[in-house]
Parts: sequence; C-alpha cells; structure tokens
Amino acid sequence: MIARLLAIAIAEFRIQTRNRWLASATVLMLLFALALTFAGSAPTGTLGVDLLTVAVASMTTLAVYLAPFLALMIAFDAVAGEAERGTLGLTLTYPLSRGEMLLGKFTAHLAVLAIAITLGLGAAGLAAWLAGGAGTESARALARLIATSILLGASFLALGYAASALSGSGAAAAGLAVGLWLVLVVLYDLGLLGALVFDQGGDFTKHIFPWLLAANPADAFRLWNVAGSQEVALISGMAGAGKALPGWAAPLSLFLWPVLALVLARAAFARVEP
Repeated sequence: MIARLLAIAIAEFRIQTRNRWLASATVLMLLFALALTFAGSAPTGTLGVDLLTVAVASMTTLAVYLAPFLALMIAFDAVAGEAERGTLGLTLTYPLSRGEMLLGKFTAHLAVLAIAITLGLGAAGLAAWLAGGAGTESARALARLIATSILLGASFLALGYAASALSGSGAAAAGLAVGLWLVLVVLYDLGLLGALVFDQGGDFTKHIFPWLLAANPADAFRLWNVAGSQEVALISGMAGAGKALPGWAAPLSLFLWPVLALVLARAAFARVEP
C-alpha cells in the first residue's frame, strides 16, 4: 500500500511542479506576506511590540484567506478533471484502490502547499525579524502560524476533493470550490456577525457564538493563533473570542477537519464512474 501511495504522490508532485503550481503558490504567498508585513508595521511603536509580532498578526489574516483558496485551486480538478480527460479509468485499472489514489494525491498536494506556505510566510517573517527584531514569543507565533496554515490548507484540500468528486465536470468543480471558499471563509463570519447584532449580548453571544467559531476551520485557525499569543490577540482584536473557549477547542477542530473532509471525499469518490 505504501509503495502504491508513494508512486501516486511522486507522480502528482511532478505534475504540480511541471505546471508551475509550486512556484506560483510560493511567489503569491511571499509577495502578499511581504506587502502586509511592511504595510502594517505602523502599530509597532504604538503597541510596544516588535515588527515580527505585527507581521504575524497581519499574515494570520492573509493565511486565512489565501491558504484555503490555494488549496481549493489545487484540489478541485483532482477527480472531476481526470474523469473528464479519461485518465481516471486508466489509473484505476492498476492494482490501486480509490482510497490509495486519494491519499497519494493528498500527500503530494499537501507537500506543495506546505512548501509554499513555509517559504512564503517564513521568508516574510525573516524579513520582519531583520528589519525590526523579534523576541522568543514572536518567533513561536510565526512557527505556530506556519503549522496551523498547513493544517488549514489540508482541510480545504480534502474539501476540494469532495467538491471535485461530487461535480460532473472540471468547470462545475471549480464553481463549487469557489462557493465553498466564499461560504466558509467569508459568508460564515458575516452570518455570525448579523446574529451577534440581533442577539445584542444575549445567550447566543455568550454561549453559542464561540463554539460556532470553533466549528469553522477558518475561524478555528484564527482562534488557535490568537490563543497562543497574547500580543497577537491584542493586535488582531480577537482576545475576547479566544478566552470564551477552552484551549483544546480550536486545535481539535483544526485537526478533525482534514480527517472528516477526507472521509467525505472518499465516500463521494466511490460514486464516481471512471
């Protein structure tokens, strides 16, 4: 099984490299991270924190939008595209299960995403450290940001496979992937904000709202990074939401999402005709 999984992973990684997805994702992540790092450097003197702390807070906002988007753009074509091109049936003629094929693709795509995130955010963090210094806490916050960004990307990779398997064509899969991104990253928070305004500090705000935040992978990512650093929490303005939940809630959600989404993707893939 391991040999078959690795064979699929290596082949898929080469495809992503040849298509310049790896280079494109890395450059995109780096450019946005550098722009946010130095454009948002003004609060360092006001808040009395080093530049890397401010950079991590800015890059948290970047990663919550960009990591899911990149993951979905890598994953949406994984099943529907192969079925449309006729290569899915050929691949499945080999002694290879659908689960092994999916895990092989996941391994390769996660490696591409992890490299892009690590190089992009890491280089921007290094630039912030060289320009404005960094303490031990801010260095830990950067390492946490990179690790949680990869976990967030893993969640959306698996969701992208599910969308791809449920779609009849690559175009439909792309549309569904964009819809997933809009709902989970943008519209979900807008809906919660509307509910908060309507509730006006009632039971929903105090008891239900924090758990609904943790249930969403994008918000769980924010909460985990906020809970891990008081300075980042101060700059991001999410300290209150982070304190309303037990410390294990956001990490558990972010670890469970890739597993549950992969199970969903495997179930959807089982219904796809080669």
